[in-house]
Amino acid sequence: MRPRVTSVGLILPPPPPENFDFPAHIDGASLAALPARPGVYFFRNQRGDAIYIGKSVNIRSRVQAHLRAAEEMTMLAATRRVDFMQTAGEIGALLLESQLIKRHQPAFNVLLKFSGASFTLYLPQDSHRLRVVDADECDACQADGLYGLFASRSDAEQALHALVRREQLCPAMLGLESTTHGRACFAHQIGRCRGACIGRETGQAHAQRLRLALTALQAAVWPHGGPIGIIEQEGKWRQVHVIDCWSYIGSLPGRRSRIALPARHGIDIDTYKILAKPLAEGRLAYVTCAVTQSRAGRFATIPARISDLAALPSPQ
Repeated sequence: MRPRVTSVGLILPPPPPENFDFPAHIDGASLAALPARPGVYFFRNQRGDAIYIGKSVNIRSRVQAHLRAAEEMTMLAATRRVDFMQTAGEIGALLLESQLIKRHQPAFNVLLKFSGASFTLYLPQDSHRLRVVDADECDACQADGLYGLFASRSDAEQALHALVRREQLCPAMLGLESTTHGRACFAHQIGRCRGACIGRETGQAHAQRLRLALTALQAAVWPHGGPIGIIEQEGKWRQVHVIDCWSYIGSLPGRRSRIALPARHGIDIDTYKILAKPLAEGRLAYVTCAVTQSRAGRFATIPARISDLAALPSPQ
Protein backbone atom coordinates (compact mmCIF):
# COMPACT_ATOMS: atom_id res chain seq x y z
CA MET A 1 0.00 0.00 0.00
CA ARG A 2 1.38 3.41 -0.98
CA PRO A 3 0.51 6.85 0.49
CA ARG A 4 -2.37 8.44 -1.40
CA VAL A 5 -4.66 11.44 -1.17
CA THR A 6 -8.39 10.74 -1.08
CA SER A 7 -11.52 12.73 -0.39
CA VAL A 8 -11.02 12.12 3.32
CA GLY A 9 -7.39 13.23 3.33
CA LEU A 10 -3.96 11.63 3.23
CA ILE A 11 -3.91 7.88 3.81
CA LEU A 12 -0.58 6.44 4.92
CA PRO A 13 0.38 2.77 4.85
CA PRO A 14 0.50 1.09 8.24
CA PRO A 15 3.98 0.63 9.72
CA PRO A 16 5.47 -2.83 9.26
CA PRO A 17 5.18 -5.19 12.20
CA GLU A 18 8.22 -5.38 14.44
CA ASN A 19 8.90 -8.94 13.35
CA PHE A 20 8.81 -8.08 9.62
CA ASP A 21 11.30 -10.17 7.64
CA PHE A 22 12.71 -8.99 4.34
CA PRO A 23 12.57 -11.51 1.47
CA ALA A 24 15.12 -14.25 2.19
CA HIS A 25 15.95 -14.75 -1.50
CA ILE A 26 17.34 -11.19 -1.84
CA ASP A 27 21.00 -10.83 -0.89
CA GLY A 28 21.02 -9.46 2.64
CA ALA A 29 24.47 -7.93 2.32
CA SER A 30 23.31 -5.79 -0.60
CA LEU A 31 20.38 -4.53 1.47
CA ALA A 32 22.58 -3.81 4.49
CA ALA A 33 24.94 -1.75 2.31
CA LEU A 34 22.24 0.68 1.16
CA PRO A 35 22.97 4.22 2.42
CA ALA A 36 20.47 6.67 3.85
CA ARG A 37 21.61 9.19 1.22
CA PRO A 38 20.55 10.44 -2.21
CA GLY A 39 21.09 8.37 -5.31
CA VAL A 40 19.80 5.71 -7.68
CA TYR A 41 19.10 2.08 -6.82
CA PHE A 42 18.82 -1.05 -8.97
CA PHE A 43 16.74 -4.18 -8.37
CA ARG A 44 18.64 -6.96 -10.19
CA ASN A 45 17.60 -10.45 -11.21
CA GLN A 46 19.55 -13.72 -11.17
CA ARG A 47 21.55 -12.68 -14.28
CA GLY A 48 22.41 -9.31 -12.80
CA ASP A 49 20.09 -7.40 -15.15
CA ALA A 50 18.42 -4.28 -13.78
CA ILE A 51 14.69 -5.03 -13.69
CA TYR A 52 13.78 -1.80 -11.89
CA ILE A 53 15.64 1.49 -11.41
CA GLY A 54 14.52 4.14 -8.96
CA LYS A 55 15.81 7.23 -7.20
CA SER A 56 15.45 8.73 -3.75
CA VAL A 57 16.98 11.24 -1.37
CA ASN A 58 17.19 8.30 1.07
CA ILE A 59 18.02 5.10 -0.80
CA ARG A 60 17.74 2.79 2.23
CA SER A 61 14.30 4.03 3.25
CA ARG A 62 12.93 3.93 -0.30
CA VAL A 63 14.13 0.39 -0.99
CA GLN A 64 12.68 -0.81 2.31
CA ALA A 65 9.33 0.66 1.23
CA HIS A 66 9.52 -1.39 -1.97
CA LEU A 67 10.20 -4.56 0.02
CA ARG A 68 7.05 -3.98 2.08
CA ALA A 69 4.79 -3.30 -0.91
CA ALA A 70 2.46 -6.23 -1.66
CA GLU A 71 1.62 -4.83 -5.11
CA GLU A 72 5.29 -5.18 -6.12
CA MET A 73 5.42 -8.91 -5.30
CA THR A 74 6.12 -9.94 -8.91
CA MET A 75 9.15 -7.66 -9.15
CA LEU A 76 10.41 -8.69 -5.74
CA ALA A 77 10.08 -12.37 -6.63
CA ALA A 78 12.47 -11.82 -9.55
CA THR A 79 14.95 -9.77 -7.51
CA ARG A 80 18.14 -11.30 -6.14
CA ARG A 81 20.06 -8.22 -5.00
CA VAL A 82 19.81 -4.42 -4.84
CA ASP A 83 22.67 -2.16 -5.91
CA PHE A 84 22.99 1.61 -5.79
CA MET A 85 24.85 4.63 -7.14
CA GLN A 86 25.10 7.55 -4.76
CA THR A 87 24.75 11.16 -5.90
CA ALA A 88 25.45 14.47 -4.20
CA GLY A 89 21.78 15.42 -4.15
CA GLU A 90 18.30 15.03 -5.54
CA ILE A 91 19.00 16.71 -8.90
CA GLY A 92 21.81 14.27 -9.67
CA ALA A 93 19.55 11.36 -8.71
CA LEU A 94 16.74 12.58 -10.99
CA LEU A 95 19.07 13.07 -13.96
CA LEU A 96 20.86 9.75 -13.48
CA GLU A 97 17.62 7.80 -13.03
CA SER A 98 16.18 9.20 -16.25
CA GLN A 99 19.37 8.46 -18.20
CA LEU A 100 19.78 4.91 -16.88
CA ILE A 101 16.15 3.91 -17.40
CA LYS A 102 16.39 4.91 -21.06
CA ARG A 103 19.69 3.06 -21.42
CA HIS A 104 18.74 -0.22 -19.70
CA GLN A 105 14.95 -0.35 -20.34
CA PRO A 106 14.13 -2.21 -17.08
CA ALA A 107 11.11 -4.48 -17.34
CA PHE A 108 9.29 -3.02 -14.31
CA ASN A 109 9.80 0.67 -15.10
CA VAL A 110 6.88 2.27 -16.87
CA LEU A 111 7.82 5.95 -16.95
CA LEU A 112 10.97 7.51 -18.47
CA LYS A 113 11.75 4.46 -20.64
CA PHE A 114 11.63 6.35 -23.91
CA SER A 115 12.75 9.84 -24.88
CA GLY A 116 9.67 11.51 -26.27
CA ALA A 117 9.96 13.96 -29.12
CA SER A 118 10.06 17.64 -28.21
CA PHE A 119 8.60 20.45 -30.26
CA THR A 120 9.22 24.17 -30.66
CA LEU A 121 7.82 27.13 -32.57
CA TYR A 122 9.93 28.24 -35.53
CA LEU A 123 9.88 31.67 -37.18
CA PRO A 124 12.39 31.87 -40.06
CA GLN A 125 14.22 35.13 -40.66
CA ASP A 126 12.45 37.49 -43.06
CA SER A 127 9.22 35.51 -42.64
CA HIS A 128 5.99 35.98 -40.71
CA ARG A 129 4.91 32.33 -40.97
CA LEU A 130 5.20 30.73 -37.54
CA ARG A 131 5.05 26.92 -37.46
CA VAL A 132 5.51 23.96 -35.14
CA VAL A 133 8.65 21.86 -35.75
CA ASP A 134 10.30 18.83 -34.15
CA ALA A 135 13.11 20.22 -32.00
CA ASP A 136 15.25 17.13 -32.67
CA GLU A 137 15.22 17.86 -36.40
CA CYS A 138 16.96 21.20 -36.00
CA ASP A 139 19.98 22.43 -34.07
CA ALA A 140 18.13 23.85 -31.11
CA CYS A 141 21.30 25.28 -29.59
CA GLN A 142 22.35 27.26 -32.65
CA ALA A 143 19.33 28.04 -34.81
CA ASP A 144 17.73 31.47 -34.48
CA GLY A 145 13.99 31.76 -34.54
CA LEU A 146 13.16 28.88 -32.17
CA TYR A 147 10.67 29.73 -29.44
CA GLY A 148 9.52 27.57 -26.53
CA LEU A 149 9.89 23.87 -25.86
CA PHE A 150 6.92 21.51 -25.63
CA ALA A 151 6.45 17.81 -24.84
CA SER A 152 4.03 17.19 -27.71
CA ARG A 153 2.98 18.66 -31.03
CA SER A 154 -0.50 19.33 -29.65
CA ASP A 155 0.98 21.27 -26.69
CA ALA A 156 2.97 23.41 -29.12
CA GLU A 157 -0.05 24.01 -31.34
CA GLN A 158 -2.18 24.97 -28.34
CA ALA A 159 0.51 27.41 -27.18
CA LEU A 160 0.70 28.91 -30.67
CA HIS A 161 -3.06 29.48 -30.93
CA ALA A 162 -3.20 30.84 -27.37
CA LEU A 163 -0.42 33.30 -28.25
CA VAL A 164 -2.30 34.44 -31.36
CA ARG A 165 -5.51 35.02 -29.41
CA ARG A 166 -3.80 36.73 -26.47
CA GLU A 167 -1.82 39.16 -28.61
CA GLN A 168 -4.59 39.69 -31.19
CA LEU A 169 -2.28 38.56 -33.97
CA CYS A 170 -3.56 37.76 -37.44
CA PRO A 171 -3.95 34.01 -38.14
CA ALA A 172 -3.94 34.69 -41.88
CA MET A 173 -0.64 36.56 -41.72
CA LEU A 174 0.86 33.68 -39.74
CA GLY A 175 -0.33 31.06 -42.20
CA LEU A 176 -2.79 29.53 -39.73
CA GLU A 177 -5.85 30.52 -41.72
CA SER A 178 -6.46 30.88 -45.44
CA THR A 179 -8.31 33.97 -46.64
CA THR A 180 -9.15 35.74 -49.88
CA HIS A 181 -6.94 38.73 -50.73
CA GLY A 182 -8.57 41.90 -49.51
CA ARG A 183 -10.92 40.18 -47.11
CA ALA A 184 -10.52 40.19 -43.36
CA CYS A 185 -9.70 36.98 -41.55
CA PHE A 186 -12.32 35.42 -39.30
CA ALA A 187 -10.47 36.56 -36.16
CA HIS A 188 -10.76 40.19 -37.30
CA GLN A 189 -14.47 39.75 -37.95
CA ILE A 190 -15.00 38.74 -34.31
CA GLY A 191 -12.66 41.41 -32.94
CA ARG A 192 -9.59 39.25 -32.23
CA CYS A 193 -7.23 40.61 -34.92
CA ARG A 194 -6.07 44.21 -35.37
CA GLY A 195 -6.47 44.02 -39.12
CA ALA A 196 -3.05 43.25 -40.57
CA CYS A 197 -4.84 41.05 -43.11
CA ILE A 198 -6.63 44.06 -44.62
CA GLY A 199 -4.01 46.76 -44.07
CA ARG A 200 -5.38 48.33 -40.89
CA GLU A 201 -2.11 47.32 -39.24
CA THR A 202 1.13 47.37 -41.22
CA GLY A 203 2.99 44.12 -41.78
CA GLN A 204 6.01 45.61 -40.04
CA ALA A 205 4.03 46.53 -36.94
CA HIS A 206 2.46 43.05 -36.87
CA ALA A 207 5.89 41.39 -37.18
CA GLN A 208 7.28 43.52 -34.35
CA ARG A 209 4.40 42.57 -32.08
CA LEU A 210 4.88 38.91 -32.97
CA ARG A 211 8.60 38.87 -32.15
CA LEU A 212 8.03 40.77 -28.92
CA ALA A 213 5.40 38.23 -27.88
CA LEU A 214 7.79 35.37 -28.68
CA THR A 215 10.71 36.77 -26.67
CA ALA A 216 9.57 35.20 -23.40
CA LEU A 217 9.37 31.78 -25.06
CA GLN A 218 12.81 31.92 -26.68
CA ALA A 219 14.79 31.38 -23.48
CA ALA A 220 12.95 28.11 -22.88
CA VAL A 221 14.73 26.43 -25.82
CA TRP A 222 18.26 26.77 -24.45
CA PRO A 223 19.15 30.07 -22.77
CA HIS A 224 22.90 29.39 -22.57
CA GLY A 225 25.67 29.77 -25.12
CA GLY A 226 26.96 26.25 -24.55
CA PRO A 227 27.12 23.49 -21.91
CA ILE A 228 26.62 24.36 -18.26
CA GLY A 229 27.63 22.56 -15.08
CA ILE A 230 25.06 22.39 -12.27
CA ILE A 231 26.84 22.25 -8.93
CA GLU A 232 25.47 19.98 -6.22
CA GLN A 233 27.20 19.22 -2.95
CA GLU A 234 26.61 16.97 0.04
CA GLY A 235 29.03 17.67 2.84
CA LYS A 236 32.48 17.75 1.22
CA TRP A 237 31.49 15.67 -1.78
CA ARG A 238 30.68 17.72 -4.84
CA GLN A 239 29.31 16.77 -8.24
CA VAL A 240 28.98 18.96 -11.33
CA HIS A 241 26.21 17.77 -13.64
CA VAL A 242 26.99 18.78 -17.23
CA ILE A 243 23.97 19.73 -19.34
CA ASP A 244 23.96 20.76 -23.00
CA CYS A 245 20.77 21.72 -24.86
CA TRP A 246 18.65 20.00 -22.19
CA SER A 247 20.63 16.79 -22.59
CA TYR A 248 22.33 15.28 -19.53
CA ILE A 249 25.91 14.52 -20.55
CA GLY A 250 27.12 13.15 -17.22
CA SER A 251 28.43 14.18 -13.79
CA LEU A 252 31.94 15.16 -12.74
CA PRO A 253 32.84 14.13 -9.18
CA GLY A 254 35.67 15.53 -7.07
CA ARG A 255 38.51 17.13 -9.02
CA ARG A 256 37.51 15.91 -12.48
CA SER A 257 37.17 18.94 -14.69
CA ARG A 258 36.14 17.79 -18.17
CA ILE A 259 33.80 15.38 -19.89
CA ALA A 260 33.51 14.20 -23.48
CA LEU A 261 30.60 15.61 -25.49
CA PRO A 262 28.78 13.27 -27.87
CA ALA A 263 29.10 14.05 -31.57
CA ARG A 264 25.38 14.66 -31.70
CA HIS A 265 22.57 14.66 -29.18
CA GLY A 266 18.99 15.82 -29.18
CA ILE A 267 16.91 17.59 -26.58
CA ASP A 268 15.80 15.29 -23.77
CA ILE A 269 12.36 16.48 -22.74
CA ASP A 270 12.66 14.70 -19.36
CA THR A 271 15.86 16.61 -18.54
CA TYR A 272 14.04 19.79 -19.52
CA LYS A 273 11.19 18.96 -17.14
CA ILE A 274 13.64 18.28 -14.30
CA LEU A 275 15.75 21.42 -14.70
CA ALA A 276 13.87 24.19 -16.51
CA LYS A 277 11.84 25.50 -13.59
CA PRO A 278 14.51 25.38 -10.84
CA LEU A 279 17.05 26.96 -13.20
CA ALA A 280 14.64 29.73 -14.19
CA GLU A 281 13.84 30.39 -10.53
CA GLY A 282 17.53 30.60 -9.59
CA ARG A 283 17.40 27.60 -7.25
CA LEU A 284 20.37 25.82 -8.85
CA ALA A 285 23.97 26.99 -8.82
CA TYR A 286 25.71 26.51 -12.16
CA VAL A 287 28.78 27.52 -14.15
CA THR A 288 29.33 27.90 -17.88
CA CYS A 289 31.58 25.23 -19.37
CA ALA A 290 34.26 25.88 -21.97
CA VAL A 291 34.15 23.67 -25.08
CA THR A 292 37.46 22.43 -26.49
CA GLN A 293 38.22 20.37 -29.58
CA SER A 294 41.05 17.86 -30.00
CA ARG A 295 41.78 14.72 -31.98
CA ALA A 296 40.04 12.78 -29.25
CA GLY A 297 36.81 14.75 -29.75
CA ARG A 298 34.93 17.62 -28.15
CA PHE A 299 35.04 18.21 -24.40
CA ALA A 300 33.19 20.38 -21.90
CA THR A 301 35.48 21.76 -19.19
CA ILE A 302 34.33 23.38 -15.96
CA PRO A 303 36.15 26.52 -14.71
CA ALA A 304 39.32 26.06 -12.67
CA ARG A 305 37.84 27.85 -9.67
CA ILE A 306 35.38 24.95 -9.40
CA SER A 307 37.62 22.01 -10.30
CA ASP A 308 40.42 23.15 -7.98
CA LEU A 309 38.23 23.07 -4.88
CA ALA A 310 39.15 20.31 -2.46
CA ALA A 311 36.64 17.48 -2.56
CA LEU A 312 36.37 13.99 -1.23
CA PRO A 313 36.27 11.08 -3.66
CA SER A 314 32.92 9.62 -4.58
CA PRO A 315 31.46 7.50 -1.76
CA GLN A 316 31.82 3.77 -2.25
